[in-house]
Amino acid sequence: MMTLGQGHRAQLPTGANPVMRIVVSLFTALAVLVTTWSFAEAQSNYRVRTGDTLEIQVLEDPSLNRSVRVLPDGRFSFPFAGTLRAAGLTIPQIERNIRVGIADNFANEPNVFVFVVPEEREELDPETINIYLLGEFNTPGLAEMPPGTTILQALSMGGGMTRFAAVKRVQLRRTDTKTGVQTVRKINFKALSNGAALSNDIVLKDGDVILVPERRLFE
Repeated sequence: MMTLGQGHRAQLPTGANPVMRIVVSLFTALAVLVTTWSFAEAQSNYRVRTGDTLEIQVLEDPSLNRSVRVLPDGRFSFPFAGTLRAAGLTIPQIERNIRVGIADNFANEPNVFVFVVPEEREELDPETINIYLLGEFNTPGLAEMPPGTTILQALSMGGGMTRFAAVKRVQLRRTDTKTGVQTVRKINFKALSNGAALSNDIVLKDGDVILVPERRLFE
């Protein structure tokens, strides 16, 4: 019977079928390759932040190998290259900057490898979120609200709406922080205030914009 030992290396009984040995070897190699590729992909897409540690290796000169911490100003120091920016950059970008910075000290372009160890950060829930009230509010502008505030609750804040508010055409504008795409949802506040049901009261997110336009003539 086949067992998996340390390092996930398959062990076969003495005299096992050679074909089976080849299959197991290929399977093990494939598993290692997939794991390595996944790690490399995650590293290459990660954007370094202050507090992270960079493990830097220069193939042609091991004396330059070292661990450096990204300082609060987003930079780090490296021999021959001086002070370089790291925060906000990807690993390939940092590797290229180091390579360019030390190139004059080598006959040929050096091979630089960087691995990042992210700083452990405690994710804290915000005490308030920022909501922007625009248009026909009595007190428009930035409003700090507790997390979990809904659109209906927010419309009752900001000093309420003016008598010129187009309460049938309230807009909730939300921008996706990853793609930059903005979505607009229209809400008939008048119908809601008269008892109409809202199938799903919208919970606001940090950065949401509530726009109340001015009503038209005879609206």
